[in-house]
Amino acid sequence: MQKCHGTKQKISILGIEISIITQKQEDHISLTDMAKSQMQKAIIIKWLNLKSTIEYLGEWEALYNSDFNYIEFGIIKNAVGSNNFVLSVKQWI
Repeated sequence: MQKCHGTKQKISILGIEISIITQKQEDHISLTDMAKSQMQKAIIIKWLNLKSTIEYLGEWEALYNSDFNYIEFGIIKNAVGSNNFVLSVKQWI
């Protein structure tokens, strides 16, 4: 993941603080903060295991992360859709 060089603020949703980072007038919401909630964790994991999500994350990382691991991403992308594929937030990071 890329280190933040923008402004950071927090919002509270149902008692959970979620970071919003603004870079170049664009807001980015912290999925990590969202995943800290037990209720939200299942939703994030399901979202993270969708092929379209993996493709989106790969494109975003390719654009904004100069240290993006293309080889590891290729392995993940090829595994998406198999019956035993599960990707956690920790594994993605």
